[in-house]
Amino acid sequence: MISAIGLACALFGLIFLTLRGVSLFISAPLCALVIALSSNIPVLSGATESNAIGMYMAGFSGFVQSWFFMFLLGSLFGKFMEDTGAADAIARYIVDKIGMKYAVLAVVLACALLTYGGVSVFIVAFSVYPMAVSLFKDANLPRRFIPAVLAFGSVTFTMTSAGSPEIQNWIPIKYLGTSPYAAWQESLIVAVFMALLGYFLLMRMIRRATENGEVFESRSGDPVNESTRTLPHPITGLLPLLVVLALSFTLHAQLGQNALIVALLGGVIAILIVNFKYFINIQNAINLGTTGALVAIGNTAAVVGFGAVAKGTPAFNEAVALMTSIPGNELLGAAIAVSVIAGLTGSASGGQAIALPLVAPHYIDLGVQPEQLHRVVAISSGALDTLPHNGYVVTTVRAICGEKHQDAYWPLAMLTVVVPLIGLALILGLFVWF
Repeated sequence: MISAIGLACALFGLIFLTLRGVSLFISAPLCALVIALSSNIPVLSGATESNAIGMYMAGFSGFVQSWFFMFLLGSLFGKFMEDTGAADAIARYIVDKIGMKYAVLAVVLACALLTYGGVSVFIVAFSVYPMAVSLFKDANLPRRFIPAVLAFGSVTFTMTSAGSPEIQNWIPIKYLGTSPYAAWQESLIVAVFMALLGYFLLMRMIRRATENGEVFESRSGDPVNESTRTLPHPITGLLPLLVVLALSFTLHAQLGQNALIVALLGGVIAILIVNFKYFINIQNAINLGTTGALVAIGNTAAVVGFGAVAKGTPAFNEAVALMTSIPGNELLGAAIAVSVIAGLTGSASGGQAIALPLVAPHYIDLGVQPEQLHRVVAISSGALDTLPHNGYVVTTVRAICGEKHQDAYWPLAMLTVVVPLIGLALILGLFVWF
């Protein structure tokens, strides 16, 4: 009982502190300490792998080990796109062709294209942000919506859809023996529904903000967008993005997660080759890119460390057992279990990895179709995972976009929590009624 209270207090405390703008390097270890003390986990004594400090650092360092080069190359890629003016060139071309009215749609489509092409959602945010800033500035739209736009195009109708190369669509294959295209017909319906609903809500929120007098506010660290500056041709700006997309899609089956390293390296090299003469200050771009990567991966790793301590508590194991034994419709029970666990850990993939070993054999034995279970697990993992303490949310809002949670999180939550939950209800209905 005390363990459960401690886990709940730590989770809500982490969310509260995150919303208040407290650094995750402080709030995540403090909240992990609350978990340890309430669950009788030794803080320093005993074996390293079984004390709170060791558990926290194992989660922290494990994430850095797995993702460091992708964050580094992704940050450099985005910064090079900014410094060469390639992002501005693409933004201006889009505005000239389709008009400022569709500036937001252009950012959403860019994110969706890269995400469905296999580029990590973290890297998509790094890559598209410079273009988003340029478009929002030209359209005079409130910049606090940029994190919501990036997230909507990355982690809603693309990340968990059939055929997506993102890990959230591939983890269930290991446990269910399915394919990444499991239940593709229903998945397509839900993806289109979430895309249309999310875009409608997004434009409605932005329109209300502009009607209330909100405008784009420039900052000293924004990309330089001088009207007299010579920009590269839009094609040479788009080419590096296509290189990343093509390499990640082609090499994903052979190299797995490492394909992103090759793809991003290819994108960085492509920028250097085709747009080298357009750099303003390449040394400064490298310095800013590497610093941004360290901040971004550190924020995310801090939350992963918190989740590592939480997973070692009796209360967490009891919660998992409770969620996986919910009576009623089996698919509904699986959806609730994965959603809640993803929310607790602040990770869609983490929620799947914990729940599936228990959920998969249990529901398969009850006669649930593996393809349906695959799609429900994938979509449900992408709902409550984006609570304020989620690593992607913190990285995108703070490290990449430089916003405050109080300003930027609520539009993001509407698109990445509410819309996927409605999409989850839709696919459950499709499986039950058809």
